[in-house]
Amino acid sequence: MKELKNTTANYALRLPRSLKTEVERLAARYGISVNQFITTAVAEKVSVMKTSEFFLECNKKADFTVFHRILNRPDGEPPQPGDEFHDSLG
Repeated sequence: MKELKNTTANYALRLPRSLKTEVERLAARYGISVNQFITTAVAEKVSVMKTSEFFLECNKKADFTVFHRILNRPDGEPPQPGDEFHDSLG
């Protein structure tokens, strides 16, 4: 199997001066480079967007009739056999 190498790509980024100043200030405060700060920020945004997509897909497959039936049990009855989560996203 071919070994995967860590590769990087360059991207020219234009930021408003005020945002660049704030990024520099925060990066210095946390003892990291501006590049590391921006890379982490982009990674966090990608993660948030992918998580949102995951939950949107889950929502499409949800059976809300069953959800409401379970949610509205009398006297706050605890979960019953068959209430388990089943990952249908595969």
